[in-house]
Amino acid sequence: MIALMTAATDMEMQAFLDAKGDQEDIYSLVTGIGPVETTLSLAGILHKQPEIDWVLNFGIAGAYLENDTPLQASLLELCLAEQEVLGDLGIQLADTMERFGGDLPVRDRFVLDSGLLSAAGQILEHEDISYKLGTFVTVNCASGTLHRGNQLGRQFRGLCENMEGAAVARVCEEFSLPCLEVRCISNMVEDRNRENWRIQEACAKVGRAAAVLAAGLVSGRF
Repeated sequence: MIALMTAATDMEMQAFLDAKGDQEDIYSLVTGIGPVETTLSLAGILHKQPEIDWVLNFGIAGAYLENDTPLQASLLELCLAEQEVLGDLGIQLADTMERFGGDLPVRDRFVLDSGLLSAAGQILEHEDISYKLGTFVTVNCASGTLHRGNQLGRQFRGLCENMEGAAVARVCEEFSLPCLEVRCISNMVEDRNRENWRIQEACAKVGRAAAVLAAGLVSGRF
């Protein structure tokens, strides 16, 4: 089984490469930031390398402080995606994102592969690595205010926010490939304050977790 590991930036990918060892059946791709670059780069490599069997997308994310669920992620906590939502595809109103529909139908929600998700949970539990499970929200424009973050978190009951996950899920669906996504919380979605960010630590933690997941899934033990 050939796995493709995707991350948006060199910083995130390097943390994985430092942890993964010498496994030759694991490929890697730095997609670039945002849904457009991610779609182009991922579709390109999948066209060129049809031997790829599944995709694991990983990186950092911002956690929503309010999401109308009992489940909230903390700083430097790992999260697995059950589904991805395109959070800012629609019409931005004062307190809601009005989603397209009717004469403007769009796909804006993607469920990730249940088999990979179940196996990933078993691997992390076997390694005594804690995680949260929930809905991830993909945006083109990262939320820099508490107001917008709370609005998206509540509207989509989102666990955390990123800029690539839904694009990866959509491309994998098009290529009939199972997809998994893991992220580590580098910041809370609040009024922008760089002093509260933990980017380097989050990259290191998610890189290690991605390496553990890749090794376990490729081995077929779970």
